[in-house]
Amino acid sequence: MIQRMIGAAAFAAAAALVSFAAQAQTVKVAYIDPLSGPFAQTGEQGLAEFRFAVDQINKSGRLGKVKLEVVPFDSKVSPQESLNQLKRVIDQDIRFITQGNGSNVAGALIEAVDRHNERNPGKEILYLNYAAVDPAFTNEKCSFWHFRFDANADMKMESLTTYMAGRKEIKKVYLLNQDYSFGHAVKKAAREMLSRKRPDVQIVGDDLHPLGKVTDFSPYIAKIKASGADSVITGNWGTDMSLLVKAGKDAGLNVDYYTYYAGGLGTPTAMGEAAAGKVKIIAEYHSNVENNKAAKWDADYRKQAPKGNPDFYFLRGKIMWDMFAKAILQAKSVEPKAVALALEGMRHGGELGEVEMRKSDHQLIQPLYVLTLEKSAAKGGPKNAKIDMEGSGLAPITNARLEAYTSATPTSCQMKRPK
Repeated sequence: MIQRMIGAAAFAAAAALVSFAAQAQTVKVAYIDPLSGPFAQTGEQGLAEFRFAVDQINKSGRLGKVKLEVVPFDSKVSPQESLNQLKRVIDQDIRFITQGNGSNVAGALIEAVDRHNERNPGKEILYLNYAAVDPAFTNEKCSFWHFRFDANADMKMESLTTYMAGRKEIKKVYLLNQDYSFGHAVKKAAREMLSRKRPDVQIVGDDLHPLGKVTDFSPYIAKIKASGADSVITGNWGTDMSLLVKAGKDAGLNVDYYTYYAGGLGTPTAMGEAAAGKVKIIAEYHSNVENNKAAKWDADYRKQAPKGNPDFYFLRGKIMWDMFAKAILQAKSVEPKAVALALEGMRHGGELGEVEMRKSDHQLIQPLYVLTLEKSAAKGGPKNAKIDMEGSGLAPITNARLEAYTSATPTSCQMKRPK
């Protein structure tokens, strides 16, 4: 009797799934990121990769007649402009959004989405965050309607400082970050974690600068040089990253840069040879990673990549879309609440190891790599520096792989779930 009941339930579930997948419909996801201004290149990179990912999912037929579509909206890395774009998203009845560039933007979107969902039951919006890494978003400001697919700033710093702790040549560290929530999170985590793991290391400087407004970093470089630092920790991204490294080279500054986003679109090209052997990155992926099960996806993206977006960068983006599609299938629904319930706690066999969307705070737990940008093999660099970035002559090589448990820092999230 029990076996017949289980069989009947399984048959009913399968029938429901077939029925759902047979319904022709398009699920639109609003992409709210910079598509103009100083950080436009970064936004264009994500858009190009996400369109490719969605196209592959649609071609695979895994969602049946359900199709995904990415709809771009320009955030200009402005919280106010992003809120204006969110109003357009709501007016167009788009129920899913994704964003990554600027924790200042992400914070505003989380609050606005929560307000909207509370006031509009049945018309909720689900927010898929692929790069805004302020730790607060999966701690004290966590939201049921927000899922983060990138390791947060504390998690990345946990892995980065675990690697740095083993490098005895590091004696003096300078902190330089952008003056907004993410930059503040980086400096705070660096101070706390270095103190805990390497109390002998001196923090010889700690500066914040305006986001995207500094055109000449030479005054900061002069301070770093005068401090005697051998290493710089920075969360800088976009032009703030490339201009910093170029100014350092021009001044003859001999330091290693420990970074989060020095591999972003346009940055390797802008930094040029100044970055070779000096710039290190904490990330979930690079094209020369060992045992790369994403190699075919990487190569296929490159074959069709739009001009100006030649490299595959966001493995976490591929993971996000794969898990989103899986959640739709598991939920047998395209309603945000049902998809959210399917996403939380989900385990997924990622190309470089299993990942988990932690249910308690909606934070993805995944392996991370410390890598260094070197001259490519074609330019006389290491043999394993095979695939360069953007044709820049710089290629990433692995220094260390940090397993998922390394960065799985505890959370203070008190998740308020909808009734």
